[in-house]
Amino acid sequence: MDSPDTNKAFAQSLGVDYPILSDPSKQVAEAYGVVSVDQPFASRWTFYIDSLGRIAYIDKLVSPGTHGKAIAARLAELGVPRRDR
Repeated sequence: MDSPDTNKAFAQSLGVDYPILSDPSKQVAEAYGVVSVDQPFASRWTFYIDSLGRIAYIDKLVSPGTHGKAIAARLAELGVPRRDR
């Protein structure tokens, strides 16, 4: 739910080559069910979107310390080809 500039700086600090969604109006967060009126921040869920734009999997148990490996494993399970840097 951060601003585009905040997310761009965050992505650059991590060296990632993909965009991070900016949603300051909370419309997307509300549509995906990750924020509520009494919650000032979004839940840390990972949505895996397939090539047709459908949700292939939702991971609701995100642990920042291990989630990178969990994402790689889930992408492999979903048949997404590995990309090497």
